[in-house]
Amino acid sequence: LSWHTKDQFENLDKHSQWGIDFLERYAKFVKERLEIEQTYAKQLRSLVKKYCPKRPKDDEFTSCLSFYSILNELNDYAGQREVVAEEMGHKVYGELMRYSQDLKAERKHHLQEGRKAQQYLDQCWKHMDNSKKKFERECKEAEKSQLIYERLDNDINATKSEVEKAKSQLYLRQHMAEESKNEYAAQLQNFNSEQWKHFNVAIPQIFKNLQDMDERRTVKLGEMYRSFAEVERRVIPIISKCLEGMVTAVNHIVVFPQDSGIVVESFKSGFEPPGDFPFEDFSQNIQRTGSDGTIGTPKTEGGKPDPKHAVGRTKNKLWLFGKKPKVIHRKSLLSQIPPSIPPPSLPSFPSGHFQSPKFSTDRIANHLSEMRNAKTKIPSFRTVKRGAPTLEDLSHLPPEQRRKKLQQRIDELNKELQKEMDQRDALNKMKDVYEKNPQMGDPGSLQPKISETICNMEKLRSEIHKNESWLAEVEGKHGSRSERRSSADVNHHAPHGRESPEGSYTDDHSQEHRSPPQPDPHEFDDEFDDDDPLPAIGHCKALYSFDGSNEGTLVMKENEVLYVIEEDKGDGWTRVRKQGGEEGYVPTSYVEITLEKNSKGAVTYI
Repeated sequence: LSWHTKDQFENLDKHSQWGIDFLERYAKFVKERLEIEQTYAKQLRSLVKKYCPKRPKDDEFTSCLSFYSILNELNDYAGQREVVAEEMGHKVYGELMRYSQDLKAERKHHLQEGRKAQQYLDQCWKHMDNSKKKFERECKEAEKSQLIYERLDNDINATKSEVEKAKSQLYLRQHMAEESKNEYAAQLQNFNSEQWKHFNVAIPQIFKNLQDMDERRTVKLGEMYRSFAEVERRVIPIISKCLEGMVTAVNHIVVFPQDSGIVVESFKSGFEPPGDFPFEDFSQNIQRTGSDGTIGTPKTEGGKPDPKHAVGRTKNKLWLFGKKPKVIHRKSLLSQIPPSIPPPSLPSFPSGHFQSPKFSTDRIANHLSEMRNAKTKIPSFRTVKRGAPTLEDLSHLPPEQRRKKLQQRIDELNKELQKEMDQRDALNKMKDVYEKNPQMGDPGSLQPKISETICNMEKLRSEIHKNESWLAEVEGKHGSRSERRSSADVNHHAPHGRESPEGSYTDDHSQEHRSPPQPDPHEFDDEFDDDDPLPAIGHCKALYSFDGSNEGTLVMKENEVLYVIEEDKGDGWTRVRKQGGEEGYVPTSYVEITLEKNSKGAVTYI
């Protein structure tokens, strides 16, 4: 700025005020911007919280896991927006507000100095103007006194005393005028000096200070603009990593085989596809001539058809949408079949004639029943998830899903059992400590808790054994089904036995006896010969390791689970069998035995 002698004080006052107002306006802009960042970050965090799972799931699709990773990265991104808002508030908005207060104080100081200089100059001007007016007034009085003296001096009638009085008055006025002249000259000189100082020293210095203040304000604004941008630039690398994390999460999506495999494992039923529908010959009751080359049926004595091969036309007639036939469970049927019944033989065919094997219409109806049941198994999962009533043995589920649920339940029960065992051991140790140091506590006070823990362990073992029996039943049926399928592939010309996914009735009794469920030895005790191994009457868990060095003993490890096949008869030894079939005796005090409720003997815990 170039300054002239003309006073631009008021203009600079307005300009400096505008500069401060602009600074505060920019500070208000930064404040609103950081509030937007805070709101944005808060909304992002709420969004992430809304769509994040409340508890992790065991089986997750890679698309879901990737989405959760994206949510985590978005949460980190929201954190960076919060950092931006915090930095803007501290380094930009806060600094602007502090600098604005400093500018206001400095501007006020400079303006006060300018006002003081102006007031002092005005005061000097007033003194000079008063002295000037006084000098003018005294001069006029002196001129008036002179005119009076001259008039009296020229008047012949005037007395001498009057002339002398007028003369003395003239001298007095002249003297006063001279003093006023000197005073006016001094005040004028002083005013001129102060006026020069005001316009050449004081005011230019004040204006220079205002100019410096305005320049510093402009520079400070530029620094704040740069800081505003630097706050954004500093978080860009971290935001880039968040975005890269989102892209990496997308790359981790594996549609096949992982996601597809989860779907297959979740909905795999374990049902076998239904077999081919057999041919039913309804022409068996029609008599054929000897020369007829059509299909004939053998006749019995007396021209009557064999009742074994007769098919009722009204009973159990197969209709596609007819009444659903009743399915007979294999267990109840096998328990009624004595082991001495031989397998049914194939019907004989006379020379030159073909006769289809006997197939009951009940078997076809059962096939259709299975098809309808198999279609409705998978939707039943939805009813389970919605809290629909379910069976304890999960028999309403398909075999594969039932096996998985039972295994999951067994694992959870084993964890609870382990907790109870740890609690029992801790209570026993505490009881031993109380017995050795009675002052620490009463050992008898722990006995109810120990008894309760043992009772809980008994219940848990019973539940585990029950679920293991159901699991063995499912796995036995699955293995039996696989063997029958392989046998059917080899002998596909022979009539196949009807079997349902639930282990229902089958006409092929020989096939049923060849592959009974192995894990549950109590369902078909009548099928074992004298040379078969003894059935298990319970199970036990090894409390300690045993080397089994003597003949007839069995090596076992700590926490190993074995089958009990013979109870302790008072000699301190219990006969057990391993999972692989190896049998032997172990010390009864080394194991914790659980006998089945339907076996001989009571449930005993050692």
